[in-house]
Amino acid sequence: MDDLTTFLGDVSGIVWGPVMLVLLLGTGVYLMLGLRFLPLRRIGTGFALAFGRGPARTADTGEISPFQALATALSATIGTGNIAGVATAIALGGPGAVFWMWITALFGMATKFSEAVLAVKYRETDASGAHVGGPMYYIRNGLGPKWTWLGLLFALFGMIAGFGIGNTVQANSIATALDHSFGLPVWISGLVMMVLVFLVIIGGVRRIGQVAGGLVPAMAAIYIIGALAVILVQIDKVPDAFATIFDAAFSGTAATGGFAGATVAAAIRFGVARGIFSNEAGLGSAPIAHAAARTNDPVRQGLIAMLGTFIDTIIVCTMTALVIVMSGLWTEGASGAPLSSAAFEVGLPGFGGWVVTIGLVLFAFTTILGWSYYGERCAQFLFGPRVILPYRLLWVVAIFAGAVADLGLVWIVADILNALMAVPNLIALLALSGTVFATVKAWKGARL
Repeated sequence: MDDLTTFLGDVSGIVWGPVMLVLLLGTGVYLMLGLRFLPLRRIGTGFALAFGRGPARTADTGEISPFQALATALSATIGTGNIAGVATAIALGGPGAVFWMWITALFGMATKFSEAVLAVKYRETDASGAHVGGPMYYIRNGLGPKWTWLGLLFALFGMIAGFGIGNTVQANSIATALDHSFGLPVWISGLVMMVLVFLVIIGGVRRIGQVAGGLVPAMAAIYIIGALAVILVQIDKVPDAFATIFDAAFSGTAATGGFAGATVAAAIRFGVARGIFSNEAGLGSAPIAHAAARTNDPVRQGLIAMLGTFIDTIIVCTMTALVIVMSGLWTEGASGAPLSSAAFEVGLPGFGGWVVTIGLVLFAFTTILGWSYYGERCAQFLFGPRVILPYRLLWVVAIFAGAVADLGLVWIVADILNALMAVPNLIALLALSGTVFATVKAWKGARL
């Protein structure tokens, strides 16, 4: 078993190595240039559309509102990576990693925009009348039937990876956090999660969208308000924190205390890796949710979809990063969620750790909901609609297993499959980039 774990760890290091990171970031850069920085120029438009500030479009079809599609996508992306992942990036790459997370997110907005445009443009209506889409569909319908095998690969990787990265690992994080903070036995947490998740996902994407539409803004607000409270208490340290981040991004970080020091290369590597892991731009997961949006305009949904990357990384991850850098605890050898918790405690003694615990629980729970839909749609692409109910039931059972089990090996396998999802998606994004650019060109000047 140890040999297998070591081997899989090596494979994970390869698939998430420099080549993959360059492909993911490079695709974002290429798409941003091709779009002439439209995602950055239209951030305001995206927010206006997301919150319904536009003319009514009664002819639009879909299962959930454009905002609920965004919330569903955010429910899967705002997760443990926003708390533990940011802390790990800083612990390994120094504060400079935060800058490269920002860069990754800004270009990732172009990737997420393009994914949603293609998802809506090439979606289908299944036997029940539901709109289904995502990379597997825009591969088959956009690149042609001869490329269906590539879509099948994406669906296979996504279906299996969901049980790891989007289910068992998240359930384990929740159970561990509640056991550590409140002494709640992990099996009780597992049972409660099973019931709550079942009540939501049995209603399909409409119920997931409704729950995500209410829960995601609330949980993000709770965490951001908590982080802002920590920052305001130490407001005098904010300028130095930003200066440290920018300086370390281009000069590296010298060793201090328990920190081993980090080069510029390390800052770039861990900043890019954790940024992509957090916002999932390029992995192909979010467009599955956006394909269900009630819209007939791919560009409008693309403008809304790109906000997911902005909110996840530029806003939520930045809150965590500032709290950690301002605390100075990143030099003492801690990493992951414990580092985030300790940093919050510096600003809000006796309460800061609760912010992290509540954030972890809510973020992980909504990730389970969002990824249930992603995995379900991948399974449906492979086996047809008959697989939906069995998949949902298996998803619920896996939650309990994740809560009570040791997931070291599961995490590594899921990590590998998560990276492999990106390969078919990136091929499709690059091959269909001309379609994205042409769709945007035809849309320009249209009234919102």
